[in-house]
Amino acid sequence: MKKKIAVVMGGTTSEHDISLRSGNVVMQNLPQELFEVIKVIIKKNNDWVVHHEGEEISIDKTTFSYSFKNSNYTFDAVFNAVHGAPGENGILQALLDKAGIPYTGCSSEVSRLTYNKYNTLEFLQPHGVSMAKRLLIKKGDSWEIENILGTIGLPCFVKANKAGSSFGVVKVTQADQISNAINTAMNEDDEVLVEGFLSGTEVSIGVIEFQKNIVVLPPTEIVSNGDFFDYAAKYEGNSTEITPARLSKKQLHNLREAARKVFICLGVSGLSRSDFIFIGDTPYFLELNSIPGLTNESLLPQQAKHLGIELSDLFTDMISSCLKSNTFDV
Repeated sequence: MKKKIAVVMGGTTSEHDISLRSGNVVMQNLPQELFEVIKVIIKKNNDWVVHHEGEEISIDKTTFSYSFKNSNYTFDAVFNAVHGAPGENGILQALLDKAGIPYTGCSSEVSRLTYNKYNTLEFLQPHGVSMAKRLLIKKGDSWEIENILGTIGLPCFVKANKAGSSFGVVKVTQADQISNAINTAMNEDDEVLVEGFLSGTEVSIGVIEFQKNIVVLPPTEIVSNGDFFDYAAKYEGNSTEITPARLSKKQLHNLREAARKVFICLGVSGLSRSDFIFIGDTPYFLELNSIPGLTNESLLPQQAKHLGIELSDLFTDMISSCLKSNTFDV
């Protein structure tokens, strides 16, 4: 009998629509001969609905099940394709743990950590991972421009601390821009991360668990047509993405080692994508995405393809792993 797999997508943040695109890619690449694939959407208002026989039916969040025509339906596993809350911050994972349903990707604890950019950086600091200067501003905190300038300097980046797809990210080059940048970031989150500007080659690199091995994918060099790798650069073609990145042997070695270290130290599962900027031969870590984009424009699918790994094989392997089953051949 086919395993019944829920592909959960959407979410309550600005990444909702991107997540829908990623989720649909997952559905298209899960082999129908192996799985019964069911779409579950978390709407922006936090309603959770399953698409069943042309109807939208509410999910019982406590059991992650639903009823239709006097029958109750459950899932064998969940493929988590939710960017942002509640799929990337540990909330969905905690509910699935209580319901006893296995899922792809990171645990609730690891998701909660990696969704918080500042906490991730603080966690990795003792492990010898290079990173920029930073400070955190929480909603309601008092702050002074002079302190930011003295601690971080200019230029700098002002970011929503818990957000993705470059929502709530502003590059600041003048002191009088700081206040507006913080307000913009606060529209996405109640915490703002201010980081020092790093000038160098920007790369993004995927790390996956595949066939019981940790596989570091070929990195992608990001050449943005704007000031940085923002939403337009990521999803609207306003950048040049070069895979594999144009790195020296030493740079590539250092990057692969750093990406693997980040993946292992954080306890990541399934797949992730980490962003770095090179200063000389040293990769400086920016952030990790525990549920990276899976759209046709996204970087991780490009990197996997370059290594000869098809998405259908990767996704099948992820489902098989979370089921702890050898039923499926990849």
